[in-house]
Amino acid sequence: MPEPLSVRQSLIVRTSPERAFSVFTERIGDWWRLADMHIGEQPPITAIVEPRVGGRWFERAADGTECPWGHVRVWEPPHRLVLSWEISADWRPDPTATSEVEVRFAAEDGATRIDFEHRGIESLTLRDQLAGGWPGLLQAFAKTTTDEE
Repeated sequence: MPEPLSVRQSLIVRTSPERAFSVFTERIGDWWRLADMHIGEQPPITAIVEPRVGGRWFERAADGTECPWGHVRVWEPPHRLVLSWEISADWRPDPTATSEVEVRFAAEDGATRIDFEHRGIESLTLRDQLAGGWPGLLQAFAKTTTDEE
């Protein structure tokens, strides 16, 4: 059986693991490129990760409508976060299309190493689309994290 497809990336941010985890989860709406990367019918004004196992992560539009992206599977601040990705290859909410996004935060020489993996992707096409999107999102996250230090 072939290995499941995944997207992996690592980066260093000049901040503590606590701050990096906080910006990634509590301020996702500040760094996620919502104008370009959303799946809801209405343009979103923010994205939210509910801070607990079983919590949702989703986008919210100005009219209050919400579009689900998945759920929190592992919540271990400030070291590890695992989210289900419940979005189909045609970019629609689909709870049966679950892959996982895992983010690890580790202190390293006065900074934080972020190890990111989006695994269990069902198609090469989707993997290529995600591989094109995640690096820009992670760079926006890194910039948001360090801009305010």
